[in-house]
Amino acid sequence: MTRKTGIVFACIAGFATLVYSNHFHNDFHFDDFHAIVQNPYIRNIHNLPRFFTDTATSSILPANRTWRPLVSASFAIDYWMGNAMKPFYFQLSTFFWFLVLLALTMALFRKIFDHARPHPGNLWLATFGTAVFAVHPAIAETVNYIVQRADLYSTLGVVAALAVWIYLPRTRKYGLYLLPLAAAVLSKPPAMVFPVILFFYIWLIDEERPTAAMRKCIPSLVAVALLAWLSAAMTPATFTPGASSAYAYRITQPIVIFGYFRTFFIPTGLTADTDRVPFNSIFDDDALFGFVFLAGLIFAAVWTARRRETRPVAFGLFWFLLAVLPTSIFPLAEVENDHRMFFPFVGLALSASWALALWVYSRPVRRELAAAVCGVILLAFAAGTWQRNKVWHTEESLWYDVTLKSPHNGRGLMNYGLTQMAKGAAARALDYFQRALVYNPNYYVLEVNLGIVNGLLHNDAEAERHFARAVALAPGEAIPHYYYAVWLQGKGRMSEAIQNLNIAIANNPSYLDAPHLAMNIYAQMLDAGLLRRTADETLARFPNDPESLAWLARAGSLKPSPESYLNESLGLYRQGKFDASIQAAREALKLRPDYSEAWNNIAAAYNSESKWDNGIAAAAQAIRFRPDNQLAKNNLAWAMQQKQKSLPPKGRGF
Repeated sequence: MTRKTGIVFACIAGFATLVYSNHFHNDFHFDDFHAIVQNPYIRNIHNLPRFFTDTATSSILPANRTWRPLVSASFAIDYWMGNAMKPFYFQLSTFFWFLVLLALTMALFRKIFDHARPHPGNLWLATFGTAVFAVHPAIAETVNYIVQRADLYSTLGVVAALAVWIYLPRTRKYGLYLLPLAAAVLSKPPAMVFPVILFFYIWLIDEERPTAAMRKCIPSLVAVALLAWLSAAMTPATFTPGASSAYAYRITQPIVIFGYFRTFFIPTGLTADTDRVPFNSIFDDDALFGFVFLAGLIFAAVWTARRRETRPVAFGLFWFLLAVLPTSIFPLAEVENDHRMFFPFVGLALSASWALALWVYSRPVRRELAAAVCGVILLAFAAGTWQRNKVWHTEESLWYDVTLKSPHNGRGLMNYGLTQMAKGAAARALDYFQRALVYNPNYYVLEVNLGIVNGLLHNDAEAERHFARAVALAPGEAIPHYYYAVWLQGKGRMSEAIQNLNIAIANNPSYLDAPHLAMNIYAQMLDAGLLRRTADETLARFPNDPESLAWLARAGSLKPSPESYLNESLGLYRQGKFDASIQAAREALKLRPDYSEAWNNIAAAYNSESKWDNGIAAAAQAIRFRPDNQLAKNNLAWAMQQKQKSLPPKGRGF
């Protein structure tokens, strides 16, 4: 690299860093939670080798487990660097490799442009093409989304492999270029298209005969075949791509590809979660238009491949088509996703910048004017990226944007509702959950959230109905059993809560929230034996789990607490053992005389025994110590009403 080239790239890197300067503290989102935040494996740097041998380490959700060992390993390194789950270190790590990708992209563009038409201005043209990719708003959908650094790593590996092939020709016989290719495939499968990209480079740019180009691609084909076999062998049977119909998915892809292509030039409507649904027939809506567009794009690639001067355009178009091919062929849960544009847009940035140069070269356009237009384009894209960074800042800002851009997306409505529930706006959350139910009537996670929010609103019967339906919809998942147990614990139904937690732990031992809650309940029940056993079993799987270690340390010194006596009182009350319930509540009062909830339990038990005076006295005490205790107010009103009914009728006067 010449000094001038280094200075120019430093300007690109500085510009990109400035544009992304408001993204480094952006939160974890969406799939980040099951792959990073809740994933216990990434919290131990010693698990690095295990990421390559055990796909259970990739996610706490069995249906989402795939073999992307380099990505999972990078999360563990980021966690180790920050010594905690701090988004900053994860965002910084992603951005560092993004800058490396930009450096290699610029070098690749420069070499391709020089092959087609040697000119000193190619440095500036490569700079522009790289800068377009660097600050394009659609690229922000990957840079901000931590778990989707998989797209960045796989793209980086493909670009690096091609750069090594081009710039280090003497190393080809040693297969050095296959190393970044292997890293790419170990990050995400779409990188497997590299041999075909290499073929088009050798054929179109190096101008070798197709048969010779094919022979030179054989080593990469063999490497990809072996890696594909290994990836398939490592992918667990629990993995679920999610598409309901492969046919419907595939006939929708041409119009999706058109959408990606349009977005490169007009980057509007970006959303973290689309509400596009698959076509049912090839004759639906714009399905046919998508196929016509795809045929036209292929024709354009073939037509521009005829002349040396336009071959960079052809190569970029073929790159785009090849990069969208894997996610177009293999049916996935979402028919489109904006982060899927990352890899293909390297090709479009190459094509568009060279096509623009050819147009400028063929017309009497002042270079100053062309530079000004390029500057305006970059500034416009940079402004869009800055805004997308702001959208990705918090869960609330992200999912609110989704509700605007994808109003028919039930998952987006639900996730925005979750942000409202976290703020304490339970009624608003319920509204969004009910709106989501229209689009996702059989989504067990939505049923779980409906149970939670109805519990917050004291709609107990409705809450339990939704929890039960969530369990029925996904009996093999840990999440519905766990949240049902949380609700049951709050209602004092400890044995039922433990039953659900045991099922959750059996279904998914990596979901640590379940054993943690079980230990909490055993502590409340003063059952040191079961607490120790649960902690030991959890530590056998995750030796450094801090919460299990903390509970284990407390097991030997468990002492009765007001809360433990209150939970015991609630359990006895539900069993109809009212005298025992009163006694347990009085034990709580010995430790905390002003414990309003314990006084209320006593009132409820006395009322159940029709001892109205005692119930009235206990409820009055509960209200005295906590005037807003609505349950105590209800018990007081009930006792007074029933006492009045039990009084003999007054005689009539004369």
